[in-house]
Amino acid sequence: MLNLIGVVIAFILIIILIRKKVNFGFSLILSSLIIGIFSLEVITPLDIPKAMIEASIYSFTQREFMTETLELAVLMTLIYMLAKAMQETGAIGKLIESLRPFFSKGGILGVIPAVYGLMPVPGGALFSAPLVDKEGDSFQLDQNKKNFLNIWFRHVWFPVYPISSAMILVCTTQFSGVPIQNLMMANLPSFLVVLVIGWYVLRRYTKTNSPPAHSSSRNYSGLLYLLPPIIPLLFYPLTFFGVSETRCFLLGVVVSLLVLYVLLRIDGKQYLSILKKSLTWNLALAIFGIMILREMITVSQAHVLLAQMMQGLAFPALIMVLVIPFLLGVLTGYNLGAVALSYPLVEPFFGFTGVSIVGLTSILFMSSLLGYLVSPIHLCNVLSSEYLKTDTTRMYRMFLPAVAVVLCVQVVVCVVVFSG
Repeated sequence: MLNLIGVVIAFILIIILIRKKVNFGFSLILSSLIIGIFSLEVITPLDIPKAMIEASIYSFTQREFMTETLELAVLMTLIYMLAKAMQETGAIGKLIESLRPFFSKGGILGVIPAVYGLMPVPGGALFSAPLVDKEGDSFQLDQNKKNFLNIWFRHVWFPVYPISSAMILVCTTQFSGVPIQNLMMANLPSFLVVLVIGWYVLRRYTKTNSPPAHSSSRNYSGLLYLLPPIIPLLFYPLTFFGVSETRCFLLGVVVSLLVLYVLLRIDGKQYLSILKKSLTWNLALAIFGIMILREMITVSQAHVLLAQMMQGLAFPALIMVLVIPFLLGVLTGYNLGAVALSYPLVEPFFGFTGVSIVGLTSILFMSSLLGYLVSPIHLCNVLSSEYLKTDTTRMYRMFLPAVAVVLCVQVVVCVVVFSG
């Protein structure tokens, strides 16, 4: 029983440290040690460092070095560097200006944050907020409406975006093992509902005002900057030749960085300087922390005890799979963290739901995503609200009904399609 208590204490500590802005990866590793210490009645002290090594680089059971965690950490770091490079060089701004002629009647208010959403970096809504603010003034929108549109469309791709860190993580063999394309198809209903809600709200906000006039000159050269975020997807077919998904995306992101350099036509030293400034070890440390925490929970056998307790509960297992990720998304304000923390907690409930692993992974992923979306400590919410001089909670009368509709549709579809 102490091992389960250790898990509870560890998760509370993680949430506290996140709210205190302590490094996420460090928080996970520290919490993993707590789980190990509380589990000493079922494991030995040597099992603690052994589990950390097993999760990171070496398999004691197979007696060989394992590179999956390292590869995933490098991939997350490179994606972040690509995103920051596109922002720092103005590539995103050029892309938006080239897209503008294709949209009228306020459509660009959705396109601006959606384009920035192709670059999944923490707090990215801050980059689109000034543009949405200026464009929204043309339609006489108040700050709360601008804020909602900025946040909603910023995350519009997340249900089906295969190079987001949370989706890559949950599809790894250490977690669900579900092929990314299968999860994308399962999440498609949510994506379509998110689009419909966004379109409806946008039309409602802008229909009473005339669209602003813009210059008739059109420059489509910025459309080329769609290539860097799309290129990694083109390498996915290599999985049919035995290449892992992570390695496919690794290769794709490296090529994207090279393509961006060619498109920018800037000095090589300047580009390397931009990439160097974009380099951060935070995501890499977070990936190692996630894998170590998951391995420690497995070694502690807390998940087995949780499954045994589940048999005596009156709550339907599907409710647990739905609620726990959502709450962790709200509490952590971090999509990657919510997925990583919730999966080992709800995995013991899977066998009691009657839904296949694809459907359950979809419910877990969307639930954590939507919890993260409305979280008051979600960095995008904080920064966008700060810039637009409003408050995240003022969006809840728009947020909560929209999120409830998306979640209900996704659960119903998964239960109907993936049951049995």
